[in-house]
Amino acid sequence: MEYISLIVGPLETNCYLVYCPETLECAVVDPGAEAGNITHQIAEKELKPRLILNTHGHVDHIGANRDIKDKYDIPLFIHSADSPMLESVLQSEMGIFLGAKDSPPADHFLDDGEEIKIGKSHLKVIHTPGHSPGSVSFLGDGFLLSGDTLFFGGVGRTDLPGGSWQEMADSIRNKILTMPEEMIVLPGHGPHTTVGQEKWSNPFIT
Repeated sequence: MEYISLIVGPLETNCYLVYCPETLECAVVDPGAEAGNITHQIAEKELKPRLILNTHGHVDHIGANRDIKDKYDIPLFIHSADSPMLESVLQSEMGIFLGAKDSPPADHFLDDGEEIKIGKSHLKVIHTPGHSPGSVSFLGDGFLLSGDTLFFGGVGRTDLPGGSWQEMADSIRNKILTMPEEMIVLPGHGPHTTVGQEKWSNPFIT
């Protein structure tokens, strides 16, 4: 499995195109904004979108769900605990500021441990609440899409509605830092890192 990273929107959200190199089938992970940029990359790489995955429901990660779903007619996956956020995009000042569109409802709710097939590859769903109740990470072959749970030198904020520092700490320590240290971490914002780098130097968890 391979991936392409794009930085989209005023909050510089990382959107990922995760794809099977054999079939070129792909998942669009966190299309937060700039749908045109995302679709351009898809066309340039000749990828075949099969689904949209949201690591969580905050507007900077779902703002282009509508455009991507409408263009490719593909299902949208999110954890049930964050699904209400899909309905409130245009009710928030942040949504208006980011130019987000209302999101379609979810077609499928993600479960912890579920495996999502993408071509001949798959991603494993890991429920990592803390930043939001329904935050999930996606485990691929040698990499982890951590959403806004774990960053290079930082962690996601927990002061937003539904956030919990206790759950965040548990998710990071017991679900992410137990992975091999060479595991690449692809966060929702900022540069990539590794489990080992964060395990030994992240000031929020060391």
